[in-house]
Amino acid sequence: MPKYVIERELPGAGSLPAETLTAISQKSCGVLRQLGSEIQWLHSYVTENKIYCVYIAPNEEMVREHARLGGFPANSVAEVRTIIDPTTAEG
Repeated sequence: MPKYVIERELPGAGSLPAETLTAISQKSCGVLRQLGSEIQWLHSYVTENKIYCVYIAPNEEMVREHARLGGFPANSVAEVRTIIDPTTAEG
């Protein structure tokens, strides 16, 4: 199943209190339950003004539907083509 990276522009994201991040996570999980088992949230990276989320989903449309239903921005959705890490250098 394809993996996607979603860029969400959210000014001040890095300064959000834990309670707000908990509420955002709860909302996301609720929408995921509504959409069914085909879409899965793996994790997110919170930076100063953006949140980068990694999802597994059958298509980009489902990722965007999750954002729409949750009221989350999805400024960019990109399908992951491959994953590399330091072990890739070992050939």
